[in-house]
Amino acid sequence: MPDAAHILEKFPQAVPRYTSYPTAPHFKADAGATLMRQLIAGLDDETPVSVYAHIPFCDKLCWFCGCHTKHTTRHAPITSYIGSLEQEIALISERTDAMPPIGQLHLGGGSPSLLTPEDCQRLRIALEGAFVFTPDSEISVEIDPSDVTPDTLRAMKVIGLTRASIGVQDFDEEVQQAINRPQSYEITRDVAAALREAGISSLNIDALYGLPLQTTGRLARTIEKVISISPDRVALFGYAHVPWMKKHQQMIRDEDLPGALERFEQAELAAAMLCDAGYVKIGIDHFARPDDTLAIAARTGHLRRNFQGYVTDRCSTLIGLGASSIGRFDGGYVQNIVATGQYQTAVANGHLPAAKGFALSADDRIRAWMIERLMCNFEIRFPALLQEFGPAAQPYIDEARHVATGDTEGLCESDDASFSIPADARPFARIVAARFDAWLNESGARYSRAV
Repeated sequence: MPDAAHILEKFPQAVPRYTSYPTAPHFKADAGATLMRQLIAGLDDETPVSVYAHIPFCDKLCWFCGCHTKHTTRHAPITSYIGSLEQEIALISERTDAMPPIGQLHLGGGSPSLLTPEDCQRLRIALEGAFVFTPDSEISVEIDPSDVTPDTLRAMKVIGLTRASIGVQDFDEEVQQAINRPQSYEITRDVAAALREAGISSLNIDALYGLPLQTTGRLARTIEKVISISPDRVALFGYAHVPWMKKHQQMIRDEDLPGALERFEQAELAAAMLCDAGYVKIGIDHFARPDDTLAIAARTGHLRRNFQGYVTDRCSTLIGLGASSIGRFDGGYVQNIVATGQYQTAVANGHLPAAKGFALSADDRIRAWMIERLMCNFEIRFPALLQEFGPAAQPYIDEARHVATGDTEGLCESDDASFSIPADARPFARIVAARFDAWLNESGARYSRAV
C-alpha cells in the first residue's frame, strides 16, 4: 500500500487535472481560426456533437473560483452577451450546410442561473437554427442556488434542462466567509426540491476539499448534508489554489489552507462517506448512484473525461461557444478569445472568435488516449491500444512497461496485457498520468496540487 505522506513529499510538484491532453497552457496563439474551419468542415447531419456555452457573469465573485468570469450587478451586460452568442452561432451555421444533432448541451460559467426566461428563449432559438435537438439530447446547467428565483426555474424549462449541477463547495459558515461564498444548507435543499418539482430528475452537487479553514470535521458535516439532499451525482473536487492566474484568489491567505496530507485525508474521508451512503466512486473525484448513467458508463468502459470532468458524452466533437470556451474535434482543440469584450467585438464584426488552438500529432493522439484511459479506468489495456492505433502503439506499450518497472512507490504495475494503477494508489492517478505527458515541462505552466 502506498504511503500517502511519503508520496506527497516525494512528488510535491503540481500536475494537470487532465481534462484534455495536451492541456490548455500548450495551446498555440493564432492557431484557432484554421482549426475552427477544420472543425466546421467536419460537421454533418448524422453525427451528434456536444455544445458548451460559457456564461462569464456572476452577481458575486467567489474568491476560490478558477473560472473565466466577471462580476456584474446589472442584467444589461448579460442581455448583450446573449446577443453575441446568437451572432457566434449564426457565424458557425453560415459556414456549413450541416445541421448536426446535439448529443449534450452544457451551460457553464460563471452563473448560467442568472439567465432569464427571455435569455434562454433567445439562446434556444439560436441553437435550433444551427443544430437539431432530439429526445435523447441531454441539457445540463450549472446552478448557483443563491441566484434561483421562480423566473430561474421557468428559464431552465425554456432551455430544456434535463440535468442540474448545483454548486455547494462547503456549508460551514467560517469556510464560506473565507471564500466569499455565503450559501445556507436550507437554500440549497429547497432549490434541489424545487428543481425536482419542476421535473428535473437528475441532480449533481459540486463540493470542494482543501478550502481555507476547512478541516476534516467541517467537511464531514458538509458531506452529511450533501447526502441528505440525495443528489444522483456528486463531484468532489480539490480546491485549485492558483493566485498567479486568478488574482482574486489572493484574498485567500496561504496560512489558512490545509497542507498536502490534510487535503488527502479530507478527500479520503469524504469519499468513504459517500461510498458508505451507496454512491459508486467514478474516477478520482466523482460519485454516482449505481443506476446513474455515469456509473453505468464506468462499469461498461464508456466513461469519458473532458472539460466538465467525468462524463457519459461519447461525441467526438465538442463545439465551444462564448468567451474562453474550448472546442474539441479529432484534429485538435480550439479556444475562443478569453476577454469577454474582445470576444463580443469579434463576433459583432462577423469573425469567428477562435483564438488559440492545438493541432494533434500522432504522438499526441496516442498519449491522449492513454492518459484518458488511466484517468477513467486506471488501466491501459495493451490489446485495445494496439487495436486503436496499430503497430504505432508498440513503443508506447514498451514505455508503459518501463514506467512500471521503474516505479518503487506502488503507484503502478504492468503485465503482458496491461498497465494499471492499483486500487490503493488511485488517489495519485494524476501523478501516474503525468509520466506519459510529453508536454508537461515544455511551457513552464503551473498547475494545482496532485491531490
